[in-house]
Amino acid sequence: MKVAVVGVTGLVGSKMLQVLAERNFPVEELIPVASEKSIGKEIIFNNKSYKIISAADAILAKPDLAIFSAGGSVSLELAPKFTEAGITVIDNSSAWRMNPTTKLVVPEVNAQLLTKEDKIIANPNCSTIQMVVVLKPLHEKYKIKRVVVSTYQSVTGTGIKAVTQLMNERKGIAGEMAYKYPIDLNAIPHIDAFLENGYTKEEMKMVFETQKILGDDHIKVTATCVRIPTMGGHSESVNIEFENDFVLSEVKDLLSKANGVVVKDDIANFIYPMPLTACDKDDTFVGRMRRDETQPNTLNCWIVSDNLRKGAATNAVQIAEYLVTHNLL
Repeated sequence: MKVAVVGVTGLVGSKMLQVLAERNFPVEELIPVASEKSIGKEIIFNNKSYKIISAADAILAKPDLAIFSAGGSVSLELAPKFTEAGITVIDNSSAWRMNPTTKLVVPEVNAQLLTKEDKIIANPNCSTIQMVVVLKPLHEKYKIKRVVVSTYQSVTGTGIKAVTQLMNERKGIAGEMAYKYPIDLNAIPHIDAFLENGYTKEEMKMVFETQKILGDDHIKVTATCVRIPTMGGHSESVNIEFENDFVLSEVKDLLSKANGVVVKDDIANFIYPMPLTACDKDDTFVGRMRRDETQPNTLNCWIVSDNLRKGAATNAVQIAEYLVTHNLL
């Protein structure tokens, strides 16, 4: 297969290459694409050197598949040009997620919706992906009414500029700021732009994307998204109200058998998910499971996953794997 990676020089783009190699995705020829300033530079993939080319040249090379991680405006402009040439696009930006004709896919949850006609497939927001992987088996069993989520998101979700800001601050070096405020020794309750309702775009993405992926507009979701000075993964405190009651041991057993989920829940031995333990892994980790004692049928839990992997690159590659194994390209 000929595979294009668009936005190959970014944090997620470079992670895409790593995941494609690790999972032995059948790449016969890689077509690396980046912005004009990177054209002509070389990258290494599977011990072979490839020159970065323009999107126009990538389309002429006719890849079977293009995985995009180049930002919303680029995706809106370029994805249709790729699909016009018969190329299937998996897009990691927010550009196509809420388009009613575009599938929003987390393979463990709703890959079965994909068909050969789906030429642009949207990868959800990183925070949404890890949450719905846990919510899906619980929704099937107990039917979710409402979700209250607070996120604690890694600087890697912003990109290289934010990682540099954090490391500069640790060293006492003045430099370019990715955020309005210092991030080291701080927590910033502001991810993406503020909207008229007082929520941020990131918070509202979690609302609408969760409903779309789980196929249920009746699930109420409210979110607060916070950037913190960590790397390795996003963390979420999630409060889930069900229509039906549950037994805690049954919840843990259900999640331990769920595809892509690892239960880390042993408070006697101080075992619970953390970015340090989720870093560079493809699973979603859940722990600190306990009843909300203030109301019936309600569960509290703590969910952590590597936002560059399952929250972005791995999820996109898993979609590609599904397309290949089900003959949908």
